[in-house]
Amino acid sequence: MAMGMGMGSARRLRCASPACLLLAFLLAMPGLTAGLTRRYTFNVTMATVTRLCTTKSIPTVNGRFPGPRITVREGDRLVVSVHNNINNNVTFHWHGVRQLRSAWADGPAYITQCPMRPGQSYVYNFRIVGQRGTLWWHAHFSWLRATLHGPLVILPPRGVPYPFPKPYREVPLMLGEWFNADPEAVIKQALQTGGGPNVSDAYTFNGFPGPTYNCSGGGNSTFKLKVKPGRTYMLRLINAALNDELFFAVANHTLTVVQADASYVKPFAATTLVISPGQTMDVLLTAATNPSSTAFAIAVAPYTNTVGTFDNTTATAVLEYTPQRPAALRGLPAPPLPRYNDTGAVTNFSSNFRSLASARYPARVPLSVDRSFFFAVGLGADPCQSPVNGTCQGPNNTRFAASINNVSFVMPKTSLLQAHYQRRYNGVLAANFPAAPLRKFNYTGTPPNNTFVTHGTRVVPLAFNTSVEVVLQDTSIQGAESHPLHLHGYDFHVVGTGFGNYDAANDTAKYNLVDPVQRNTISVPTAGWVAIRFVANNPGRSNQPPPHLLAQLLTCVDCCSID
Repeated sequence: MAMGMGMGSARRLRCASPACLLLAFLLAMPGLTAGLTRRYTFNVTMATVTRLCTTKSIPTVNGRFPGPRITVREGDRLVVSVHNNINNNVTFHWHGVRQLRSAWADGPAYITQCPMRPGQSYVYNFRIVGQRGTLWWHAHFSWLRATLHGPLVILPPRGVPYPFPKPYREVPLMLGEWFNADPEAVIKQALQTGGGPNVSDAYTFNGFPGPTYNCSGGGNSTFKLKVKPGRTYMLRLINAALNDELFFAVANHTLTVVQADASYVKPFAATTLVISPGQTMDVLLTAATNPSSTAFAIAVAPYTNTVGTFDNTTATAVLEYTPQRPAALRGLPAPPLPRYNDTGAVTNFSSNFRSLASARYPARVPLSVDRSFFFAVGLGADPCQSPVNGTCQGPNNTRFAASINNVSFVMPKTSLLQAHYQRRYNGVLAANFPAAPLRKFNYTGTPPNNTFVTHGTRVVPLAFNTSVEVVLQDTSIQGAESHPLHLHGYDFHVVGTGFGNYDAANDTAKYNLVDPVQRNTISVPTAGWVAIRFVANNPGRSNQPPPHLLAQLLTCVDCCSID
């Protein structure tokens, strides 16, 4: 392993000259400290797993579900050797990692790399620069991420403390889903019929559904978080669910939010959290000195306004005080969670987020904008072609189609990054993605008569160092609902949000340009909008909203080719 000069070395420097003082200052800056090389091996194999009395073979990394935790420090280099031993193509995405000058390591299939075919291997090699907190890794091919995922913990450089009291213990907690069916078969059926995919059978805590589901009452099916009275624990929350935003709470306990998407935030207290797919959140939980019970329920339940079906269940884990006797799993004190469609509760919680905006961790939000985009996000329709069993399952015998500015993304057969590097765009992509809807309408009101979308692999080229503002506007074309979107290779500042149709004349004046929260994943509010800003200073990156790849933002500077 390669070792560089760390924070301790910076403090030991005997500085007498301006050059030496400058070196000491640079070494103290976040993200500039040289680190170690951390090496991991991922063997992608099938493993037999039983949940809800269903035993099946699932794709795993190193035979584990969820997969292994990766732990690095800010400034470290991460090298992950992946060997694909299953019958599916596969790639891996390091969700939230900026991938500075290593776009080919990001993982989206046919965007930054060709997938690994069965029997093939690939080495991901990149540095962690200027980031610390909780992120995660997951497969980025079809729905393999349902079981191929795990935590990515980024610690500060040695000698650099948290900007909050150090917890007694840190616990990654992945919130996911369990399907009794094969998730690949579920998404294949949805694509064939044009309807919404069948919902999961349970929500999970670190892979365990807990006692609220049938055939899942035993202790071996429940995640237990054991705590000592009076101690403070940091829960590294990760929403690894495919499509579901989740409410989260711990009965009789208040949580303090200190990080979001690996960026520090001004700490605030909450009894109920909401976390969108792909988002991470670090929260402090202080165990009571004299608890009223030996155990309490930790619960998740969905938030949604979808027009389709969804998994409307509540999953629980157990917060267990030690060294007390183990408590019964059923009948525990349970936290009250909001109703599944309580947009007000989501708005109230989300409004608390502010960047730390300190001298060490400033909020570098662009104060001026070079390029502005208005993206209308939502569901449209496609005509029913090649119907299954004589019909399509979208509205009025159509097929659901996600779109931005009425463009629904077509997956290319050649990696977009490879096409850009080789300057061979014809037949792969077109640099004409609309900066705003071609036809304006009442986005959150009565939908237009024609709900059909267009199709294409279309991108927005951006010059290096362009300051960008994107307003993401929800639409009610097929029903207003919240839309989580993730920006690959970047953090962005959330400068404004609201309900109804965005009004630049009035809404821009309400922006927060002082301490807006910094994230890599955001949900467009139901029947509302959100405005984000970032600087396009990471060549070869692209924007991908999960679960559908819709629009691409591609910076046009020198990139590495892909075989």
